[in-house]
Amino acid sequence: MPEAMPAYLHDDFLLSCAAARRLYHEAASGEPICDYHCHLPPADLASRRTFEDLHAAWLGGDHYKWRAMRALGVEERLITGDADPRAKFQAFAESVPRLIGNPLHHWTHLELRRCFGIDTMLDGGSAQEVWDEANRILAATPAPALLRRFDVRLVGTTDFAADPLDHHAALASDPIEGLRVVPTFRPDACHQLGDTAAWNRAMDALGAAAGVEIDSLATLVDALKRRHAFFGELGCRASDHGLLALPDAAPSESAAARVFDRLRGHDEAAAGPDGQASFSAYLMHLFGKLDHDDGRVHQLHLGAARNLNAAGFDALGPDTGFDAIGDARQGPGLVRHLSALAAAGRLPRTVLYNLNPVDNHLFATVAGSFQGRPAGGGSTAPGHVQFGSGWWFLDQDRGMRDQIQTLMEVGVLSTFIGMLTDSRSFLSFPRHEYFRRILCDEIGRRVDAGLIPDDADLLDGIVRGICFGNAMAFLGVQSERGSQAGK
Repeated sequence: MPEAMPAYLHDDFLLSCAAARRLYHEAASGEPICDYHCHLPPADLASRRTFEDLHAAWLGGDHYKWRAMRALGVEERLITGDADPRAKFQAFAESVPRLIGNPLHHWTHLELRRCFGIDTMLDGGSAQEVWDEANRILAATPAPALLRRFDVRLVGTTDFAADPLDHHAALASDPIEGLRVVPTFRPDACHQLGDTAAWNRAMDALGAAAGVEIDSLATLVDALKRRHAFFGELGCRASDHGLLALPDAAPSESAAARVFDRLRGHDEAAAGPDGQASFSAYLMHLFGKLDHDDGRVHQLHLGAARNLNAAGFDALGPDTGFDAIGDARQGPGLVRHLSALAAAGRLPRTVLYNLNPVDNHLFATVAGSFQGRPAGGGSTAPGHVQFGSGWWFLDQDRGMRDQIQTLMEVGVLSTFIGMLTDSRSFLSFPRHEYFRRILCDEIGRRVDAGLIPDDADLLDGIVRGICFGNAMAFLGVQSERGSQAGK
């Protein structure tokens, strides 16, 4: 008799050997989740939102799904347009069978199983059954309860520097039991100089939020410092900076002041390449020093080429599926930024995320060059500068494996702070399971090959740290297990 084929997404999927299976089931699977970078709306948590239907919870802001549906020829009215939610869900369900090989096929069915207990394969024929059962459960499950299903202990949302953080304030006064929700300081609008009118509007909003009239570089710095401090009052543990590449320019206050004056005067010529580089370099150096002084993590998401389809962007706006992997040169600006902060004795705990896989070894070895304090003596946190997890287009099987393998080969895997969802959906937490299975498989295969010692105490501790404890320590957050992270 031929050997029976395993069921799709069976209990041991992605786990190719006995050592991997033992590591996952005994060490990784039961760990809580620290989702230190995501795009969940804090308003939904503060209000204890109950989602009206599966479309609202699952499809409404997911540009991964939107891109795939466009590639299958689905008309836009059934993706982001005016079709009713049930029709949009039907269009997605009919698309799913044709997504084999794309991580969306795995994620879709993992999320249906883990969030709703639905084992049915999603397609056009099963759409009504899935819709009805998921909606039944969603009606009785407010947003915080969805997180409790996965034992999520910390969520780091992503918040613009001018955000009033009203929802975070509400959560601080009415916390969710067992869950810490913290804002993340993201001042990307300060760097977006291509549209001078839009940049000036962003400066006006920042000034209003900070209570400062921004009419000089000095007052801009004052406003940013005030906002950075305000975020800290509401529990902020990290900043986040999304740039195509860090500028290869020295952080010069006088050069940045000249550019600021021209920008504030609506001089379009101020946004040329040299002005952009000078201004951004100065601000990034400031942000790094603020993070160091306040004990926060400095996250650098580099390499996204955004809004490539001008017609699509004009019709739908940003974050709607028209972005790609960029090919900017990353090394010079990245090294210059980290070196300047290290020379000033103010290099914060930092995470480097690359979007172009050709930069894996560059980012991993640059991170390794900024550990410890060889010039000033003393030590830093383990993995003080991190080579971050596979991000966006790289948070799939090969992307995660390549990141883990690179970190093993040229860095130190045991200090790694692990996975994040980077998602807008409350149903995305099975991505942590996906990552954990791949992590255990990469270690387990090396155990079976005799390349890593088969030491359960050692390996279980390393895996548990990567799944949860290392990130909590890196953020300087007290874990319920009693481990206090140092700064």
